[in-house]
Amino acid sequence: MTLIAFDAPVWRLLPEQIATTPTAATNAPEGRFHYSGQIAAYASLTAEGAAVAIARYVDDKLTRILVPMWLKANAVADVRGDAAASVVWQDQRAAGATPSTWAFSDGARRSGAQALLYSSRTRPELSHVVVFDLACLLVGGQIPQTAAGGAHRSGGVTA
Repeated sequence: MTLIAFDAPVWRLLPEQIATTPTAATNAPEGRFHYSGQIAAYASLTAEGAAVAIARYVDDKLTRILVPMWLKANAVADVRGDAAASVVWQDQRAAGATPSTWAFSDGARRSGAQALLYSSRTRPELSHVVVFDLACLLVGGQIPQTAAGGAHRSGGVTA
């Protein structure tokens, strides 16, 4: 697996109660690219992407905060454009199967990747990242003002 360097802003849309610890890993036992015992923090390469990524979960009525962050990593696996990395993993899991997406993250982890870039399932022009090495994920950074946008509260989301 080819690894690339990545040094750019990312955004996390986090439930309000954990937005004060944005570099923490997800507390979900399973996700698109992690399962029990694995470290994973999910983010998007744009603020818009963060909203798209969380759309499947917004019916949980939690207020979310858009947190601008910075990812600086020397070893990032890039599977953007590979539709197999963006399947609905929950359907596979519900059928009792091991999600096929876990093979991507397991391979990336074995290759020494600190993170994995992948395309949005519903909007392939947008990209997301799952971070395995949380030391690479920094709060803030030099986020371009035009990219970060202003703060607002809408539909249970604070951005």
